[in-house]
Amino acid sequence: MLRLIALRKRFGDTTVVDRLSLAVARGERLVLLGGSGSGKTTTLKMVNRLIEPDGGRVELEGVDVAALPAHVLRRRIGYCFQRVGLFPHMTVGENVGITPRLLGWPAARMAARIDELLDLVELEPARFRDRPPASLSGGQQQRVGVARALAASPSVLLLDEPFGALDPLTRARLQRSFVALARRLDLAAIFVTHDILEALAIADRIAVLNGGRLEQLDTPAVLLAQPATEYVRTLLATPLRGLAELEAALRPHPVA
Repeated sequence: MLRLIALRKRFGDTTVVDRLSLAVARGERLVLLGGSGSGKTTTLKMVNRLIEPDGGRVELEGVDVAALPAHVLRRRIGYCFQRVGLFPHMTVGENVGITPRLLGWPAARMAARIDELLDLVELEPARFRDRPPASLSGGQQQRVGVARALAASPSVLLLDEPFGALDPLTRARLQRSFVALARRLDLAAIFVTHDILEALAIADRIAVLNGGRLEQLDTPAVLLAQPATEYVRTLLATPLRGLAELEAALRPHPVA
């Protein structure tokens, strides 16, 4: 579905993405994992040409995206990010329907699509369609952001730390909801996060980036069992050690 081939990007003297190659199949959830400055978001933005690469190419269903008009490309690729970016002067339904409106859909078709998507992200259309975004919780706003990204039935969905600003319980609930939604729609999805536990919960495969380079690309199980580099081993060890220590601290101690 989507292929990145020797993708490169520099800002000044700094190489942000360095000859990155990977592929995402239909129905696959690929997580880009790494610390700040590892090139995750820059990679994501080069996929839909919010940033143009300095070298290499991105292919969508075998077509070089550089050959597609940017607005056409972005209608085929849904984009969802952390701060959602809902328009405050529009209702929830109007926010979801932005892309269909730009595409000139008839009103009846657009209304049906808005309700379908709100149902899909578990927001009852009759309750939420006409509400302003400010009246929604953070988790509900993020669901609207996902619905908007899916409005034109994209073949690929890009998500840039979409749940990072949410509380842990809401975040875990939306992670489960996203996995179920991606499976239901058979989407090819690239999900950016710096949270190892989130990556393990969501991914079919994880691409670990470091300084713009690919350190390892594997399933979560292989990544945990066989880290390929010291960087990957260290990246995974810290939160997992913390979980083990917390579990030990919470375990009931025998009474003397």
